[in-house]
Amino acid sequence: MSAVNEVGLKIAGAPDATGAPATTARRSWPRLWRLKWGLVAAVVMLLIVGVAAAAPWIAPYSPVEVDIRHRLAPPAWMDRGTPDHVLCTDQIGRDLLSRMIYGGRVSLLIGVAAVLVSSTIGVLLGLGAGYFEPWVDWTIMTLVNVMLTFPFVLLALAVIAVLGPSLVNMVIVLGVADWPLYARVIRAETMTLRERDFMTAARALGMSHLRIIFRQLLPNLVSVIVVIATLQVARVIILESFLSFLGLGVQPPTPAWGNMLGDGRVYMLNSWWIAAFPGLAIFITTLTINLMGNALRDWLDPHMKL
Repeated sequence: MSAVNEVGLKIAGAPDATGAPATTARRSWPRLWRLKWGLVAAVVMLLIVGVAAAAPWIAPYSPVEVDIRHRLAPPAWMDRGTPDHVLCTDQIGRDLLSRMIYGGRVSLLIGVAAVLVSSTIGVLLGLGAGYFEPWVDWTIMTLVNVMLTFPFVLLALAVIAVLGPSLVNMVIVLGVADWPLYARVIRAETMTLRERDFMTAARALGMSHLRIIFRQLLPNLVSVIVVIATLQVARVIILESFLSFLGLGVQPPTPAWGNMLGDGRVYMLNSWWIAAFPGLAIFITTLTINLMGNALRDWLDPHMKL
């Protein structure tokens, strides 16, 4: 094969003499190196999810088992620590490691469920605002502006005061509070896409509005939705912890990182570890989710595929 043909094949991304796609392989390694922190975060997140899912099998104690004889026991590596409770125990002798493992299940469940609720509402309203007549857009965006100016804490207090604090009500509060972000972004993307040639062709072929929205528009918005949802999971976990810290979220004895943090604030001077370890769990989890979201954004952005 001549040198000109070899260069042409490499520019086109065709396999070289060894049968491997040379250009694609050369581009993939630097790209993966740029996303290395996202890959590390994904591995850590899989570990966190796996530990939370396997809580009944790997937790050394029940999360609600009380052992008053060992209350406020420090971590095993400190003075007066015991290997029976590797991290520590809380104010009534419950094993903190077990409660953190089970608390991860609650916090992750609330984060994912609330994002599913908010993304569903926001994406549907955003598609409607960007695709249909101007009066539909005005109505939806007015509702969005009202939601954005409504204080989140006041909304949480109102809903929880009426419905009572529970896991389901937490999902409702957090899901309703976050949908305006999806609506505004999806509306802007939809207004850009509806002027493209494929949309003109779909309307010329006589496709129904629902078919155009769900078969033509929505598949082109999946990458945007995935990136926003990934980043919002971290935000929802922090908000859930904030509400649980105030006593408005998941109620004892059900373990959640937020109410564990709230329980430990009274003992910060003498037994700082009761609040430190749940706080560290929240920090690590939200950091890994944010790193994954940034990596997904770079991976799915066509302008980053160099």
